[in-house]
Amino acid sequence: MGTTDNGPVKPKRRVRYKGAYPRNFEEKYKELNFEKYSADIEKIVQSGKTPASTHRPVCVNEILEILNPFPGQTGLDATLGFGGHAAELLKRIVPGGRLFAIDVDPLELARTEKRLRAMGYSKQELIITRSNFAGMAKLLSSAGGGFDFILADLGVSSMQLDNSARGFTFKREGPLDLRFNPQRGRPAIVLIRSLDEEQLKELFIENSDEPCARPIARAVFENRDKINTTTGLADVIARALGAKSRLECTGAVTDSIRRVFQALRIEVNDEFSVLEQFLRNLPFCLKDRGRAAILTFHSGEDDRVMDFFEQGLSSGMYAEISRTPISPSAKEKYSNPRSKSARLRWAIKKG
Repeated sequence: MGTTDNGPVKPKRRVRYKGAYPRNFEEKYKELNFEKYSADIEKIVQSGKTPASTHRPVCVNEILEILNPFPGQTGLDATLGFGGHAAELLKRIVPGGRLFAIDVDPLELARTEKRLRAMGYSKQELIITRSNFAGMAKLLSSAGGGFDFILADLGVSSMQLDNSARGFTFKREGPLDLRFNPQRGRPAIVLIRSLDEEQLKELFIENSDEPCARPIARAVFENRDKINTTTGLADVIARALGAKSRLECTGAVTDSIRRVFQALRIEVNDEFSVLEQFLRNLPFCLKDRGRAAILTFHSGEDDRVMDFFEQGLSSGMYAEISRTPISPSAKEKYSNPRSKSARLRWAIKKG
């Protein structure tokens, strides 16, 4: 207990919660302070769960095998996130190497930089910039004209999903936002109220292949002025498909809710356009025989990566590409359920 001129200062009490275990994101004081409670968090990981405010990198061994990083190389992590992949890459390129890292999320970027700096990586070894990954071409002059390897993990990070205040999950009430960078663009609730029924239907089909797009679009359009939260939207979708609420629905209805949230998130963040710009720039940002690895998590992303890689191979930009995607191992899918939908593709620039 500290003291001041006015007497002893009582330490701030942690957030109290009901029951034996904390349920809400803000109450999980151990998970939110993983440096202090590392042993407790390891137990959570071993149980097959992802601790709140953290993210478990997917296909780490497979990515390292594809990129084959070694000391002295210059690489780019185009989606820094929690920094799990970056930490493994840095271990292999330092000393002598440099890792550039970018991410569009201003809230998580500072936290991740603090963690990685605490591991001992200097600003010369790890160069961090806030940007979406389509802006990687701006880094070329600083990187010496090209990268030996480039990694892009297109998944939504667990930190964003777990924090209901970010509006990415329908499992807990939060603002219907879905923006990676909450300082730019319009939130999902504004998007919904700007579209008519037909536009909503097309959005759900185009961005997530939703089979029940028509009844969902009609329900969302009719209730657009009443929807204000993530759970409010989820309840509207559930009722449109015959359930009483999101809490009393089958797996198929839950899947539809998840796909609608995905479709809105993609639109709010202009994800497909940004990805296509990144894929167009990719071969020009690699050195000769440079390697690229991209993790996707749904067909809209994977199809675009496959198409651009095949076009690059046909035009002579790439010497080799993955013919089929690599999936996480059965062991990884079991220990980290959020990895189940991941697909990993790679390409090697012609040299």
